Amino acid sequence: MRVSREKFAENRERILDAAAQLFRQKGYDGVGVADIMKAVGLTHGGFYGHFASKDDLIAQATCRASAGVLPSMQALARGLPDTALDAIADTYLSASHRDHPEAGCAFAALGSDMARQNDAGRAGVTAALRRQLDLLAPLMPGASAEERDRAAMAAFATLVGALMLARVSDDAKLSDELLEAGRAALARSKA
Repeated sequence: MRVSREKFAENRERILDAAAQLFRQKGYDGVGVADIMKAVGLTHGGFYGHFASKDDLIAQATCRASAGVLPSMQALARGLPDTALDAIADTYLSASHRDHPEAGCAFAALGSDMARQNDAGRAGVTAALRRQLDLLAPLMPGASAEERDRAAMAAFATLVGALMLARVSDDAKLSDELLEAGRAALARSKA
């Protein structure tokens, strides 16, 4: 039975959303095509009508996941300029974000795996990275745009690095301290 174009497009979106979530939760190698299709209630055979390969899906789902935290960061950035970076740091470097990689930042969940993706996947991730940096740059101190851009790079590296390390640690106290250290470092960067 053929599905309508609208249903086909809806199914494709559901597959991308499920893949983005599952990849962040379990990593690229921890999830198979069958797992993703099962999560959306479709058959494995239907996958190839939507994507050329798992690599194609990885590239597209990674781009989607990479852009996933941008809207919430944009909302926080619209706050008072003096407190926007603190609000972003408090939200990003929270226990909730640490404990739910499937719903959070793809850079922190998949960063090292992203570097091993094909050119299309890396291009999409790089575009998402630039959007994150462009969001942070106006919030950063600096006399020139170049200084603010560099500060934004350091701030995003601090956010992602602190969250990744907090997730890696099996010591709850150390994990919490890593989140706090990241927040403190960003607070100092504004001075």
